[in-house]
Amino acid sequence: MELWFSEKHTPHVKLSIQVDRQLYSGESDYQRIDVFESHEFGRLLVLDGYLMLTEKDEFIYHEMLVHVPMAVHPMVKKVLVIGAGDGGIVRELTRYDTIEQIDMVEIDKEVVDVCRQFLPFTASKFDDPRVQIHFQDGLKYVRHFEDAYDLIIVDSTDPFGPGEGLFTREFYGNCYKALHTDGIMVNQHESPFYPVDAVAMQRAHKRIVESFAISRVYQAHIPTYPSGHWLFGFASNCFHPIYDLKAKEWKKREIKTRYYNTNLHRGAFALPNYVQQLLEDVEHVDLV
Repeated sequence: MELWFSEKHTPHVKLSIQVDRQLYSGESDYQRIDVFESHEFGRLLVLDGYLMLTEKDEFIYHEMLVHVPMAVHPMVKKVLVIGAGDGGIVRELTRYDTIEQIDMVEIDKEVVDVCRQFLPFTASKFDDPRVQIHFQDGLKYVRHFEDAYDLIIVDSTDPFGPGEGLFTREFYGNCYKALHTDGIMVNQHESPFYPVDAVAMQRAHKRIVESFAISRVYQAHIPTYPSGHWLFGFASNCFHPIYDLKAKEWKKREIKTRYYNTNLHRGAFALPNYVQQLLEDVEHVDLV
């Protein structure tokens, strides 16, 4: 008998992955959590029926959220990570010995517990002494800080359910206040390809443009995400992601990556015309 995990990307498109077995299934206070094992993609983390990551391609997502800002800002010491219960962002951050403190805010403790047990390839650095995990709502947590962080990484789920509040004007404004004047915020920015995802992407971009002087979008190819074309946001009041890239300094760190490099860094900000148009369409209009 064949077993398949399927996720609908649109009413007419779905991704299906053959799975060998289900390793975990449970309901937390916030969502359903499933872990599957597959031949092609290794282990899969699924929340409320939506694929969050696979063992085979998670490195793309996590490297692009971490190494892009770290190659621009030379003095990151204190980092706030919102979401990221799988641990992949923390794993990449702990590779920098210059970082002194990593505060991770995850609303669902059970996600962290499940990932510790079943996804050791991402959840391997939660016990690093620089890491403090706060199990609470990221939207509420960030309200209490001003001029506190060098870097904020928003690794949220999609803009509904537990992650809905992390796509609002209030949230991005609070991130702005929580950063030092030369701080950087990066976030997962959804996909531009299918119409429903593109609307969510536009809304996120509009909210960030309203809060930060410099706001740029970059991209990566992630095979198991809807359409495979995924966007990220880079926002700062000081640093430009290309003009301020410290390529030589970053290479001296000798961090071995599988996807990210400084040439790709520059190219990731060169967006297709249809994506540029989607972004420009909302930069100077009011959204409800």
